[in-house]
Amino acid sequence: MSDVMTHAVRIDRRRFLVAGAGVAGGAALVAGGMSGTAVAAPAVPATPAAPAAPAATEWHGRASANGWPVFASAPSHRVEGAGGVGFTALDGDVATVLTHVVRRFHYEIHTLGAGEVTGHSTARAVAAPYESNYLSGTAIAIRPLQYPARARDGFFPYELVVVRDILADLEGVVKWGGDESTAKESHFQIDVRPGDSGLRRVAAKLRGWEERPGAGAGTVDVLGPGRVRAAKALAARQR
Repeated sequence: MSDVMTHAVRIDRRRFLVAGAGVAGGAALVAGGMSGTAVAAPAVPATPAAPAAPAATEWHGRASANGWPVFASAPSHRVEGAGGVGFTALDGDVATVLTHVVRRFHYEIHTLGAGEVTGHSTARAVAAPYESNYLSGTAIAIRPLQYPARARDGFFPYELVVVRDILADLEGVVKWGGDESTAKESHFQIDVRPGDSGLRRVAAKLRGWEERPGAGAGTVDVLGPGRVRAAKALAARQR
C-alpha cells in the first residue's frame, strides 16, 4: 500500500475513533482522555482464549456445503498491493471476489503477512459444514490462529464495521463465519451456487474498480450513511 493510502486509512481510523460510538451503538472505542493534542489509542483486545476444539466429522460429499464441486487442488493467487500475500482458491470470479476480501482486510483491518491467509484444503475433517467449502476452493480463512472456531469478539467495533462494509461491497455473495452458529471469525466463503449471476456481476464490478484510480479497496468511507445502511441491511439477512 502506498504511503498516501496508508495515511488515508489511518486518518479514517482516527475519525472512526472520534465518531465510532454512535456507529457501534454506543461502544467505547477510546480508553482514557486526551493529553495535549494526542488521542489515546484504544486498548488492544486480548487474543480470544482458545476454545475447546469442536468435534470434527468427515465430509464425504462430492460438493461442499455451498454446492460447489470438491477439487483435489486449486491455483495460487497473489494479492496485489498486500506485500505478496496469497492464497489458494478456485480461479475466475471466485478468486476475484475473495481477493477483494483479503485486500480490504489488509488495508483497513490488519496488515497481513505470509501464511496468514489459507484457502483450498484437502482435509475432509470439518468442525462445521461450512468448513467443507475449503475443499471446493470457495472459502478462505484470514488469520485463523487469531480468530479460531467458536471464539467470538475478536474484532474492535470499528473493525466489525469494516467487515460488514466488505460484505456489503460484495452484495451478499460472500458470507462471514462470524455469523455462523458455530462462529469462526476468520472465515469468509462464497455463499451462492455455481453459475450464480450475482457472483458474475459482482466480480465484473470489482474488476472495473481495479481499472479506475480512486475506486475499490482502500478508498471507501465506511462511515458513509448509504454504506452503513447497506451493511446493516445485509447483516440482518445473513445472520
